[in-house]
Amino acid sequence: MGKRADRAKELFMSGYNCSQAVFLAFADKYGIDEDTATLLASSFGGGMGRSREVCGALSGALIVNGMETGTTDVRDTAAKANNYQSARELMETFRADNGSIYCRELLGIGQKKESPVPETRTDAYYKKRPCPEIVYGAALMLEEKFNM
Repeated sequence: MGKRADRAKELFMSGYNCSQAVFLAFADKYGIDEDTATLLASSFGGGMGRSREVCGALSGALIVNGMETGTTDVRDTAAKANNYQSARELMETFRADNGSIYCRELLGIGQKKESPVPETRTDAYYKKRPCPEIVYGAALMLEEKFNM
């Protein structure tokens, strides 16, 4: 355990957003290439388009959850319910581990509106953000839930 979580943190530290980092750490398991995984998760960073809503690390984890428990049969309500229950469990675990599922609360910035332009990744940026550890924790949560 922890190999994919280490990878997720490494990806975040190299410049990927929180959602991309989590999803990319698992994409190979589903035969999804890095470029495609990066694109699929790109809009969820910064709490969805840097709007500071649901944490991007959790969004990336929910994409993995869909790969693990989702269904392609849109009429299979039992499979949908199983997927939704699994998603709720992940959200509750994430909330218990971090105190919130909302980016703005995790960062302690309240309702402040921010530009959609990402901040430059510097040492100072990483020092003021809990994101690397949150990304690590989200990926570890997946490893534990799905025995990966």
